[in-house]
Amino acid sequence: MRATPARSLLAPLLVLGSLVASAGPADAGSREPTTEIVDSTGQDGLTGALTFDDGPDPANTPRLLDLLLAQGHTAVFCLWGEHARRYPDLVRRIVADGHVLCNHSMNHQDLGTWTPDQIRADLLNTNAAIRAAVPQADIRYFCAPYGSWGQTPAVAAELGMQPLGWRLAVGDWEPPGTDELVRRLLEGITPGAVVLLHDGGGDRGQTVDAVARVVPELRAAGWRFTLPARPGSRHVES
Repeated sequence: MRATPARSLLAPLLVLGSLVASAGPADAGSREPTTEIVDSTGQDGLTGALTFDDGPDPANTPRLLDLLLAQGHTAVFCLWGEHARRYPDLVRRIVADGHVLCNHSMNHQDLGTWTPDQIRADLLNTNAAIRAAVPQADIRYFCAPYGSWGQTPAVAAELGMQPLGWRLAVGDWEPPGTDELVRRLLEGITPGAVVLLHDGGGDRGQTVDAVARVVPELRAAGWRFTLPARPGSRHVES
């Protein structure tokens, strides 16, 4: 999403189980979705959640997945239905690697003025495109293109998806250079923040390079990366 101006069969299943389990109780996915737009982990302490929008992308998503696997943490991937249909193998790998799926509309149109029926049709088509690659996929979140929510939160919740926003957007949709992205991430992140990044919609090589540098530095400083909260859930760090 671009913010308005102002993420053998046995082996993947084992990886999936271990990574999801490590995300913590705040994001177990058992709660009913609400119309609240989630922008935090809902956890105390130095926690953050990484989300990657506009993929999957054949150039950037595999690099990012390799990086996240090496770093050993889980992220949210907000997929275009059109891209999921075009690159189903990447959708399958996202799930096999233990990451969480998010509906980001069929082709990134502004849904802010759409009727509930129009929104529902688009979100259902997007889910169908994702599930054509991964049948029975758990699509836990919905993120509105451009942050233009309109009536989408109610429709998303009705369809079983939690509306997902962010607290930090670093403007990587207009790549400013890797060093600048690193600076914006390190200076901008606050405890509990959902961080909006992109793996699709253009050349996102700078984003992948910035994540490779920032995550180890933050983890060394005591940060932990988890998933966005479900409303009403809260986990206090011991």
